[in-house]
Amino acid sequence: MSAIREPFSEGDSLIHRLDPRGKVLAAAAFAVLVAVSRSSATAAAGLALAVLAVLAARLPGRKVAARLLVVNGFVIFLWLVLPFTYLGEVLWRWGWLAATREGLSAAGLITLKSNAILLGLIALIATVPIVDLGQALHRLRLPDKLCHLLLFTYRYLYVFEQEYQRLIQAMKIRGFRPKTDLHTYRSYAYLAAMLLVRSYDRAERVYQAMLCRGFQGRFYSLKEFSWQRRDRVFLATAGIGLLTLAGVEWLLPWALGRTGGG
Repeated sequence: MSAIREPFSEGDSLIHRLDPRGKVLAAAAFAVLVAVSRSSATAAAGLALAVLAVLAARLPGRKVAARLLVVNGFVIFLWLVLPFTYLGEVLWRWGWLAATREGLSAAGLITLKSNAILLGLIALIATVPIVDLGQALHRLRLPDKLCHLLLFTYRYLYVFEQEYQRLIQAMKIRGFRPKTDLHTYRSYAYLAAMLLVRSYDRAERVYQAMLCRGFQGRFYSLKEFSWQRRDRVFLATAGIGLLTLAGVEWLLPWALGRTGGG
């Protein structure tokens, strides 16, 4: 369909063979539960489950690490800011700079949650080809426009990237060399505007071509999804894992509070 590579969708593990609808449901529930958790224990347990899912999917470790490196590159900025701007018990002070326990806890919690969610999505969503993912979302009754937007973005992202490369090449042939000056900024603005105009024009032509072929707002696929025994086992296992996380988040503090109070 396009030249965009999907390295994690290529595989023959049990995770790859699961029904995409079940993986989407499990990934969404897992991401929401970990995102709303306030306990480091819940985030750590979620991270452990996500690591197990990645190992079960037998994904290439180097490529997974590259994705984690990108996300944690942003997380580092939180470690540089949160400990010194969060009010609370001061653990370390250097002049006017003071790091608080609450700030360090918040940075650690965000780190655990972001890595857990990313690994969970890599294991469950990135192992589904984009075309199958769009069809699975459609079968899950998500709005047609959202599914179409996903599939068209995937289909034409590479085309627009090629158009961008052609425009860049044309600028270089005319002697353009990027510098830190007004001419460079103006040239890049013209480039972005031209890319937008050409994208709009191509989208119109594609839409008219689809109408000529009888497009009525929905895609028809020859591929049928069917729930199998392994999908039911996976959903049951995922449900148990999610209930365990919910118990660690809400029931464990309540039980510890009663024990301490009693």
